[in-house]
Amino acid sequence: MNTLPKCYGIIPARYKSTRFPGKPLADILGKPMFWHVFNRARLCSELTRVLLATDDDRIFLAAEKLDVPVVMTRNDHESGTDRVLEAAESIKVPQDAVVVNIQGDEPAIEPAMISELIVPFKDPDVLVTTPIRKISSEEAENPDIVKVVFTLNKKALYFSRSPIPCSRENRESEFYGHIGLYAFRMDALRQFVALQPGRLERTEKLEQLRLLENEIPVHVLVTKHRSIGVDRPEDIEKVSKTIKKERA
Repeated sequence: MNTLPKCYGIIPARYKSTRFPGKPLADILGKPMFWHVFNRARLCSELTRVLLATDDDRIFLAAEKLDVPVVMTRNDHESGTDRVLEAAESIKVPQDAVVVNIQGDEPAIEPAMISELIVPFKDPDVLVTTPIRKISSEEAENPDIVKVVFTLNKKALYFSRSPIPCSRENRESEFYGHIGLYAFRMDALRQFVALQPGRLERTEKLEQLRLLENEIPVHVLVTKHRSIGVDRPEDIEKVSKTIKKERA
């Protein structure tokens, strides 16, 4: 039976954000948001190491003060995935390892969902994994919730902001929403960052379409775990309540 390669969790954390500047430092129950993400992620037993990747001195110093492993990266990256690659290379992640891009705005992330992403890498043919969940037809109408359709073997066919699939006969369709968490083999991560954004990615503003346009298979994992991201300051209260409830 194939064994898992070494797995690294990297949390990209940039200060600048159009909707929520300084988001990684946002206070949640007395600790900055990145601290919560880090401490949740390190509960995933499959991860060899978890660290923060930032481009900002304020985040870097706050991480050091709280004993959160952190590396400084360039400030001109186009995406969090680019930042993750730079961090992975700076700590010399092995060529055959798996890197998990853990979103820095998921302070209530479920460690078991990270495990679900990693286990498929026992198969040497798996290059990229990402989680999805069943959603309602009402949720499918929301362009902020990315929809996905996939093959019988759970390989993504397409991601879209539009409701897919479309029912021609007004029957109730089964919709799946994408959760923005990815795991890459190191080779696939390098290849992804080296590629130019394609037509579909530019149209939908979804970077995962770069993989599909270049025929890099993306394995989707149906999860029962929910994702509670922080996009705006008003989301802090909601996620704080979730964390408090779990602690009770």
